[in-house]
Amino acid sequence: MTDIIIVGAGPAGLTAAIYAQRAGRQALLFEAGSYGGQIVKAAKVENYPGLKSVSGFEYAQTLYEQATALGAQIKSERVIKIEDKGSSKAVFTDSGEYEAKAVILATGAKNLPLGLQNEKALTGKGVSYCATCDGMFFRGKTVIVAGGERTAVLDALFLSDICEKVYVVYKGNELGYSGVDADKLAGKANVQLLLGSRVTTLTEQGGRLSGAEITNIATGEKTTLEAQGLFVAVGSAPDNSAYETIAELDGKGYFTADESCVTKTPGIFVAGDCRAKKVRQLTTAAADGTTAALAACAYIRANR
Repeated sequence: MTDIIIVGAGPAGLTAAIYAQRAGRQALLFEAGSYGGQIVKAAKVENYPGLKSVSGFEYAQTLYEQATALGAQIKSERVIKIEDKGSSKAVFTDSGEYEAKAVILATGAKNLPLGLQNEKALTGKGVSYCATCDGMFFRGKTVIVAGGERTAVLDALFLSDICEKVYVVYKGNELGYSGVDADKLAGKANVQLLLGSRVTTLTEQGGRLSGAEITNIATGEKTTLEAQGLFVAVGSAPDNSAYETIAELDGKGYFTADESCVTKTPGIFVAGDCRAKKVRQLTTAAADGTTAALAACAYIRANR
């Protein structure tokens, strides 16, 4: 029996662990992948209060070291299901069964693919879901950014400084994100916006991406672009289906908990990008982790 089990070691989960440990509770985190979540892919984090500029990896590493120094334990195991046993919660992983007084689900969200036929086979061979991770491999080359929301705009802006040509392909007739960064992108001479269009086919040569077929949604007209890279930025989705019996999901699969991070099951809390919300930022993930941890500690105190 441990005090609090946290599913996910991204910013929300690690923040929750820090607050739990400082409150005198033992936190056990499970992470199927690498700790830090999607923020580790960010080349620079410059919008977190108090940190002028830091890489996503450095930020995640500091969080990890802070949590473990306080006594939090992290196991590389995938959580398969959770059962509510009233005063305790049973957590089943791919390696065993654990028990806790409270559980915090901080499962995050994953990048969505375009769903094209050879997209998976070309991932890592020209197709990428992280411009800041892989952009440098395409220095001086031609690339395509699929998407037109905030992430796509920021990706295209980043790539425009290192690539010869950047095509931005988006289904809307105008970008889905406005502001200073969108204005900067519009002013880039090496950026071409292909609006009202979709990437419909990927072409390859020698097992690597060589270009893409772009289809105009209104007219059906098809255009073939030669490109060495495709950066997919069409949004993200949670992977919460394993927990739908203990925490209610909305139509998109996000936990429906409000800012209190409380679910329909007493002793089960949620935090971070896995929760239904309008804003998903590093600061909101940390805020959720704080709220969920303090709520879990209060729940344990009230039920001892």
